[in-house]
Amino acid sequence: MVKFLLWMLLLVFCWPLALLALVLYPLFWLIALPFRLVGIAFEGLFELLRALLLLPARLLGGGPRAST
Repeated sequence: MVKFLLWMLLLVFCWPLALLALVLYPLFWLIALPFRLVGIAFEGLFELLRALLLLPARLLGGGPRAST
């Protein structure tokens, strides 16, 4: 609701800037999309490397042990 009110305020006081933002926002989103996809791919790669590095510890039982 606050975003909508700020948008209306911008539209009333500075309508050329508001219209420019309305037109340019999808273009910025399209330009940023490949960077977001690369970020997702790198996040997956880092999770894979983390899993591979921690695999020996998990196989050797590095977690907490149950008391008997």
